[in-house]
Amino acid sequence: MGHTHETVKSRGEKRTAFVVVFSAVTMVLEIAIGLFSNSMALLADGIHMGSHVLVIGLSWGAYVLVRRLQKKDTCGVDGDKVLSLSAYTSGVLLLIFALFIVVEAVERFFVPRVEIRYVEAMVVAVVGMVVNIVCAFVLHDRHGHDDYNSHSAYLHVVADALTSLGAIFGLLCAMLWDIVWIDTAVAFACSLVIVRWAKNLLFDTGRVLTAK
Repeated sequence: MGHTHETVKSRGEKRTAFVVVFSAVTMVLEIAIGLFSNSMALLADGIHMGSHVLVIGLSWGAYVLVRRLQKKDTCGVDGDKVLSLSAYTSGVLLLIFALFIVVEAVERFFVPRVEIRYVEAMVVAVVGMVVNIVCAFVLHDRHGHDDYNSHSAYLHVVADALTSLGAIFGLLCAMLWDIVWIDTAVAFACSLVIVRWAKNLLFDTGRVLTAK
């Protein structure tokens, strides 16, 4: 394995580690403030951030595993395939995430209208979007995405930022013009984009995993 490839992987591990720690700190703050202020929206977003930490943590764990195996000079272990397997798993989780968005949108569409705390919901959505934009900038690689493990983590935070942006747009339409169905339409659009990203990720990593 060449020196350049090792450097890229080391950079990918550091970036992913930062995102995991940054997201974990945000998660703890959101849960703590949610409990203190009795804000169910903030508490729910903190719990959602926890799932986000677990998914990106999978990518970080793959980097750590490969680095330790390389340090021990373990024979027969292909580091690229380990990282690709982690990315493939993330692709599957992205598909599940998209399906969850669709189910939630459909349920919200048919459930009788309830009172929405617009300001509180907007604050949570903005906080979530800002955190994910910061993480996306950290993970973004201008040199392409040959490292599928890092790219899968990047797709997760961008997908999260996209859903937060969609939520903000839907909340604004409901609050200003009383157009509640926009929220469901935006959710469907976001899920389709995420499915496309997941499909491409699964195709690329699957090709690496099946290569001899």
